Amino acid sequence: MNKKAISRIAVAAAAGALMAGCAAPQNPDPRDPWEGFNRGIYKFNDTVDRAVFKPVAQAYTFVTPEPVRSCVHNIFSNVGDLWSGTNSFLQGRGHDFVNTLGRFLFNTTMGVGGCFDVASANGARRIPNDFGTTLGVWGLGQGPYLVLPFFGSSTVRDGAGLVGDYAGTTYGYMGVDAIDNVRLRNSLWGLRVVDTRASLLDATDTVDRVALDPYSFVRDAYLQRRAAMVLGHKVDDESSLPNYEDDEDDAAPAAPAAPAPQPAAK
Repeated sequence: MNKKAISRIAVAAAAGALMAGCAAPQNPDPRDPWEGFNRGIYKFNDTVDRAVFKPVAQAYTFVTPEPVRSCVHNIFSNVGDLWSGTNSFLQGRGHDFVNTLGRFLFNTTMGVGGCFDVASANGARRIPNDFGTTLGVWGLGQGPYLVLPFFGSSTVRDGAGLVGDYAGTTYGYMGVDAIDNVRLRNSLWGLRVVDTRASLLDATDTVDRVALDPYSFVRDAYLQRRAAMVLGHKVDDESSLPNYEDDEDDAAPAAPAAPAPQPAAK
C-alpha cells in the first residue's frame, strides 16, 4: 500500500469520525461516552472490511482446502499461546501458565509444529490472554470504550495494552519482524490477517443476521468478554457472541416416550 492510499484512508477515517461526533447521542452508555466518535470509526471499519478484508477472507476459504486452513490457523494459535502464557505468568495465574505452556509443548511436538491441535482434542482448552488483560488484573481500570481504526473494539486500557502486545510479539520470541526475508515476512503478516478475518466470518454473519444495532451488539459482547478475561472466567477463543441458533428447538419440551407395550392376554 503506497503513501497516497494510506493518506486517503486516514482522511476518510478522520472525516467519518468528525461527522459522527457532530451527531453524538443524547444519552450515551456510561461505558461509552465517546459513542458519536466511536460510531464513525465503526462505520469506517465496516466499510473497509466489506470492501477489502471480508471478500479476501471469503475467497481464501473458498480456494483453500479446510485441512490447510485448519493447519495454518492452528500454527498461528500455537505461537500465540507463548504470549498468552507469558501474560498468565505476569498475572500470577500459575495454573493457567502451566496449562498454556503444556498446550504449546504438546501441540508443537505431537501436533507437528502446531498444525494439529491435539491438546484441545484431549481436553486442554486454549486460554486466550494479552497485555490488556494483564493491566486489568494489575488493577488498571478499563476506561471508556474505544473503537480503533482497523483494530476495532477496544478500551483505553486495551488500547495501551496493544503497545505491550506489539512489543512482546514483535521483538520477543515470536516476532515475525525478526525474519530477514522481506517477502516471506510480509507474506506471513498478510496470511495472519487473512486467517484472523476468515476465523471471524461466522461471527460477523451472526451479527448481521440478528443484531438490530450491530454497533451496540459488538460493544456489549466485547466488554462482557474482556471483563470475564480479567476476572479469570472461561471465555471462547475466537468470540463470545451469543448464540441464537436453534433457540426454538432448545425451548421445545421433549416428546413423551411411548408407553411400553403390554403383554398379550392368554
